[in-house]
Amino acid sequence: MPRRILIIIGHPDPEAKRLCRALAASYADGARSAGHEVRLLDVATIDFPLLRTKEEFEDRALPVTLEDAAQAIGEAEHIVFVFPLWLGTMPALLKAFLEQVMRPGVAFAYPDDGKGGFGKTLLKGRSARVVVTMGMPAFFYRLWYLGHGIAGMRRNILNFVGISPVRETLFGPVEGASEARREKWLATMRALGARAA
Repeated sequence: MPRRILIIIGHPDPEAKRLCRALAASYADGARSAGHEVRLLDVATIDFPLLRTKEEFEDRALPVTLEDAAQAIGEAEHIVFVFPLWLGTMPALLKAFLEQVMRPGVAFAYPDDGKGGFGKTLLKGRSARVVVTMGMPAFFYRLWYLGHGIAGMRRNILNFVGISPVRETLFGPVEGASEARREKWLATMRALGARAA
């Protein structure tokens, strides 16, 4: 059954030659060839302010430049995040983007009574895949670092707003990877796209 897929490219460098963009394009090609509806969103091309206070997070309206992105997230059935690992986690620009679009009234709601407790998830029913490129072998990141940066994204952001399951695909080491290895990674992404997985 065709799905509505949103691919969010979280590499802060807008250069077209970045591997993250090639991986996202391969996923999109595979998904479109299987009849899925695909939309790409490149965080590096969106101008938006950083959130600096609790009041901005809770009470200020979503910036106009992010309204389309928030709507795309709300309409998607499956969301694919593609980004490089920087200092063990996502780049700051992607985190700033998520702070804006995963805010109250957009991705979750506080309890009605104002007395604490669990809020309401507004993005329940969506699944996600987190695709990460890195300079180290992927198994080393999982074994030594326990994948903590990606686990934090999964638990503290995506699961918090109702997105589940969240699956992971890690590619590394990127530096010095042969053309054959990169082609294998692109083929993996095309196959995942075709399955909307």
